[in-house]
Amino acid sequence: MRRASTIRHDLIGLKIRVLEYPDRKLVGLEGVVVDETLKTILVETADGRRVRVFKFNGLFEFTMPSGETIVIKGWKIVGRPWERLKSALR
Repeated sequence: MRRASTIRHDLIGLKIRVLEYPDRKLVGLEGVVVDETLKTILVETADGRRVRVFKFNGLFEFTMPSGETIVIKGWKIVGRPWERLKSALR
């Protein structure tokens, strides 16, 4: 596991776990990212529930396709997904 300053990767399809969040009911939430907006991530849990989580407020652990886990503060991934991906190409 490593801490990352940013993720230059599409979040949709990645496994996610909420490590810290102001709403304690969401801490420990695990699932797969099924949608992403400017400020939110939509997580689908193993039981089929869909939960929308604000990016800015949390600390998240993402599992990359390679199996590597990355911990990142939510405010570092706030923004439009395609802008983050576009910056990766520069």
